[in-house]
Amino acid sequence: MKIRPRRTKIIATLGPSTDPREKMLGLLQAGVNLVRINFSHGGHTEQQARIALARSCAKELNKIIGILVDLQGPKIRIARFLNNEGIILKEGATFILDAVHDTNAGNEQIVGLDYKTLPQEVSSGDQLLLDDGRIVLNVNKVAGSAIECTVVVGGKLTSNKGLNRKGGGLTAPSLTEKDINDIQFLATQPVDYVALSFPKTANDIIEARRLIMEAGSNAQIVAKIERAEAIDNIDEIIQASDAVMVARGDLGVEMGYAELPGIQKEIIHRARLNDKAVITATQMMESMIKNPIPTRAEVSDVANAILDGTDAVMLSAETATGDFPVQVISSLDEICIASERHKIARVPRRDDAQFERHDKAIAMAAMYIANHVSIKAIVALTESGSTPLWMSRVRSGIPIYALSRHGVTCGRMTLFRGVYPVEFDVTRYKPWEISRSALDLLITQGILAPGDKVIVTKGDVLGVGGYTNALKILTA
Repeated sequence: MKIRPRRTKIIATLGPSTDPREKMLGLLQAGVNLVRINFSHGGHTEQQARIALARSCAKELNKIIGILVDLQGPKIRIARFLNNEGIILKEGATFILDAVHDTNAGNEQIVGLDYKTLPQEVSSGDQLLLDDGRIVLNVNKVAGSAIECTVVVGGKLTSNKGLNRKGGGLTAPSLTEKDINDIQFLATQPVDYVALSFPKTANDIIEARRLIMEAGSNAQIVAKIERAEAIDNIDEIIQASDAVMVARGDLGVEMGYAELPGIQKEIIHRARLNDKAVITATQMMESMIKNPIPTRAEVSDVANAILDGTDAVMLSAETATGDFPVQVISSLDEICIASERHKIARVPRRDDAQFERHDKAIAMAAMYIANHVSIKAIVALTESGSTPLWMSRVRSGIPIYALSRHGVTCGRMTLFRGVYPVEFDVTRYKPWEISRSALDLLITQGILAPGDKVIVTKGDVLGVGGYTNALKILTA
């Protein structure tokens, strides 16, 4: 399958709408780079089937894809109502959240809680937001297990809706018993990334990494930034993670929707500054769940994330349960390509940087040359994927073809902006044959043409990560 010219990567969430094989093939052909398995829905058998389907379709199309599994994390929710249709809350009415109330007997006056410690964590004057902020309650008082509130913004409220405290501060742990059990399962699957929900500090990332490694998985960690506390600790969380996700749903509720655009830009900037990949997610093409074309506001939203330098844009219900899963990928692909023609992103400069690692210095030198000499492509021979990652942190229109003999490395690199993984086993060649053989492979695959000038980076020590120490300009 020919590599697409788009630099920004597309992540599609799998679900009932993508279960037919022809739909999965359509998604990959339309341009999906990674698929997301949402562990908030379905059991392990269902999730395993979707992972297997994605891998099978990718193999059929001769395409490298990444697999991202998203741990559910703590779900802070109200309980259920007697009326299956839910209730209507009117502005100014009194409404009680009670941790000991029957979890199946909510009504217009009171509802139970799945999060039993909430009464100990809120106080008079706090603001609670339900159903992604659609319902707003002011806390009047807390009496034992009961939180008495006044409805500030009312509307229809149905069972099991999420709950946030504006400004954050709830103590629910990032990893739940379900997450720990899911980690044991995902360790048996070909997973590239694990998204950790609701981390508050770097310690949450460190603990998750320990559990993932002990389970026998080498999957890397994506920290989902969706708590106010995460913003306070953003640099340490980024440094502890392999990638971050701007999870705009809960983050927007806790921080306030007006603050969200600026926070998104800052997270993207800080992630790139720390040499980490970054994903922008939530409601990117929401209207396309039911409509075949996006709104102009959605187009601008996606374009702004791309102009800010995000590595990937992620779709959720648009593909998992939407009516037009393939069309939304095609639309997103078109927006990405158009947006990438404009180069106004705030990207960190590295001209005066000092590098402790020689392989990182080689990566930066390659990007400087690529941006100042007429070069068709960069060809990076890599074991771990670090050199292509560093290259991708520098703004350039030059494609980076990352050749590795490791399927794990190729899977990870599907997330890096402007990096196109290609399977290539350097150990099959003599040292002086490697560069030419790599270029011949890219010509055979239609990626390069004879006469193209390229930059090649590689290491003199074959088969060992961290030893990139050579840069050449060659003609294919």
